[in-house]
Amino acid sequence: MTAWVLGVIGGSGVYDIDGLQDARWTKIDSPFGAPSDEVLIGRLGEVQLVFLPRHGRGHRLPPTFVNARANIDALKRAGCTDLISLSAVGSLREELAPGDFVIVDQFIDRTFARDKSFFGPGFTAHVSMAHPVCPRLSSLAAEAGRDAEARIVEGGCYLAMDGPQFSTKAESLLYRSWGCDVIGMTNMPEAKLAREAELPYASVAMVTDYDCWREAEAHVEMTHIVEVMTGNAHKARELVRRLALGLPTVRGPSPIDTCLTGALVTAPSARDAKLVDKLSAIAGRALKSESA
Repeated sequence: MTAWVLGVIGGSGVYDIDGLQDARWTKIDSPFGAPSDEVLIGRLGEVQLVFLPRHGRGHRLPPTFVNARANIDALKRAGCTDLISLSAVGSLREELAPGDFVIVDQFIDRTFARDKSFFGPGFTAHVSMAHPVCPRLSSLAAEAGRDAEARIVEGGCYLAMDGPQFSTKAESLLYRSWGCDVIGMTNMPEAKLAREAELPYASVAMVTDYDCWREAEAHVEMTHIVEVMTGNAHKARELVRRLALGLPTVRGPSPIDTCLTGALVTAPSARDAKLVDKLSAIAGRALKSESA
């Protein structure tokens, strides 16, 4: 049993949360490079909250230039036990309208220009991604969203693309034919890296537009997205606040907490010592368990 430390990855409109106490911006260095920004550490009730602006304050970083490895490593070093992601997405379904919040439970990763693992030559690991989000945290996020008076849709497949350009119409129609529900540019490899870091992860995808597949809809424009995002920001902040205040008093264990057990396949004698050092936060528990 441990205390909750809730990590929140989101946009610049999310971190101004009512009731956040003892808030301070803190720089956390990572051996995987520079995180997007400092982290905002504060407290809501009995829960410590650690917020990281995914694109940096002022939205400086386009999606492919977000250093997701450094971000997840920094949140792990900050002591996070669980992560919730808040992000804007386009809808690939008629029934998912702008303003809806989708609690994602599956992903298709179409990104190709990003570092997708903390491991590499000299130290190999394989974690399961069959069920890429934490069902416990996702359920709690859905409940908090309903309490925040957001329209919550539980379950949906997120198509992750590199961007920064939006889809072509042919791509949008293809992704619909695959059974995808929403499309975005940020949750991969974020979810994969969270799993390697043994951090339960939940994704709250906030629908801003209908992408470009819908004949009756104007093609997606950033001005419209920002307008919808601004309208969603209050509900997103309230979801995070209610989630933190509504967490069970004691955090019970999750299978994700120990998912590296059995996943480290490189023999200890063959591991690259420098990479092992870089993984001190990400794989620290598993490495200590091996030597115990």
